[in-house]
Amino acid sequence: MKRVFLTSSGLILVFFLIIHLLGLLLAIQSPVSFELYASSLHSAFWVSICEALLLAIALIHISLTFVKVISNFQNGHTANLVSRRKDFLAVFAARSQPIGGIVLLSFLFIHLRQLRFPRPSDGFELSTLQLFLSSPVNFSVYILGSLALFFHLFHGIESSQRSLGFLTPFNSSLIRAVGRGLSMIISAGFVLVTALISRSLINYS
Repeated sequence: MKRVFLTSSGLILVFFLIIHLLGLLLAIQSPVSFELYASSLHSAFWVSICEALLLAIALIHISLTFVKVISNFQNGHTANLVSRRKDFLAVFAARSQPIGGIVLLSFLFIHLRQLRFPRPSDGFELSTLQLFLSSPVNFSVYILGSLALFFHLFHGIESSQRSLGFLTPFNSSLIRAVGRGLSMIISAGFVLVTALISRSLINYS
């Protein structure tokens, strides 16, 4: 049951990341439309409900991941799992999960502190983000967060399918390819958005 909750919560968070990335891509394509979208989104009554649900889901995912890491460490399961794999990137992604999780959690706190608590005034969401990303330190933090996200998704998507019983010898190659492709697209998308916004390569016309 714990695996089901861990996996389900992770997949929900992946879906949120995709929605969030699509919103940021709108900022690159049409900054004016993005500001209108952000203003209308944050004025909707259901946003607070969704944020509370996302917070609960994230806490469930974090707590269950922590329990799993401790259990694997005590039983030596992680070492045994990766030692049988010849895929060095998969080995690194699996072994770096605890550190990557800490990096992601730290980035989340920084990101929310900068752009959510408090939230920028209507019409200044993008300019505020540009101001933060103009700092080399903040830029590096956002890039590091995107890289940590890549390795977290790289391992987590495949692991989730295994936990749910979907991964079999017949479909393992396809599931791995889809999961790794998705992790690459999402993380590369955030890197691209970060780079373009930090350099103000956006047309406001």
